[in-house]
Amino acid sequence: MPELPEVETTRRGIVPHLIGRRITSITLRRLDLRWPIPREITEQLPGQRIDDIERRAKYLLLHTQAGSALLHLGMSGMLRVLPPDAPLGKHDHFDIAVEATATSGERVLRFTDPRRFGCLLWQPAGDTHELLASLGPEPLTDAFDGDVLWRRSRGRKTAVKLFLMDNAVVVGVGNIYASEALFAAGIDPRRAAGSVSRERYARLATEVKRILAWAIERGGTTLRDFLNPDGAPGYFFRELNAYGRDGEACCTCGTPIRQIVLGQRSTFWCPRCQR
Repeated sequence: MPELPEVETTRRGIVPHLIGRRITSITLRRLDLRWPIPREITEQLPGQRIDDIERRAKYLLLHTQAGSALLHLGMSGMLRVLPPDAPLGKHDHFDIAVEATATSGERVLRFTDPRRFGCLLWQPAGDTHELLASLGPEPLTDAFDGDVLWRRSRGRKTAVKLFLMDNAVVVGVGNIYASEALFAAGIDPRRAAGSVSRERYARLATEVKRILAWAIERGGTTLRDFLNPDGAPGYFFRELNAYGRDGEACCTCGTPIRQIVLGQRSTFWCPRCQR
């Protein structure tokens, strides 16, 4: 599943082609994805100018005066900015067409999603969609730090990795980056969240920020189903220290990396460096 760096990479990729342009039409090739596509998408978006594109957790919001289109890439989704006559693929589910400018012709924002776990929903102007209402702080802002993790973890017996992946605690720290941040902070992913000290949470929050920022700079993590908007794969996957390295030597101590399943997700850690 595309994680926060992939979604942020996508946002940055489409912003220069869409901000300030007026939406001319919406083409839906199916009426539902993970959920039904609301009628407001086709009734209210055409004619509106895209004023901003925001990422909230792993969601993208195309803001207009009438309201916002709320998009999620799901497990295999991809957004690309293309000429309107670009050949259609089997899994191209919708186009958001925008007007030409003095320097660029008409373009469409095309959503491709083989598994159809993505979404296209509507957020009225001035409202917050229910999917966003209970989300925790963004990890790359001042609203997130070790004290946030420490306070919210008190009395929690759940594994610290699952706690870190809880979007009500902090958004966007998915499976890959949770494994990497815990490795960098030297914390065993199986440890009860409530048993981790304030000092260790301070280091963990620092590593979450560092690793996510670096992954965004590098273009996200290359996954089987993910490509950047320009079609080029990300590069951060080549630099992972724990995730996907079961049986390989730890880059710090040489101990073989181990793998278990926590919360139905593969988890990787070094039994010597992480405690």
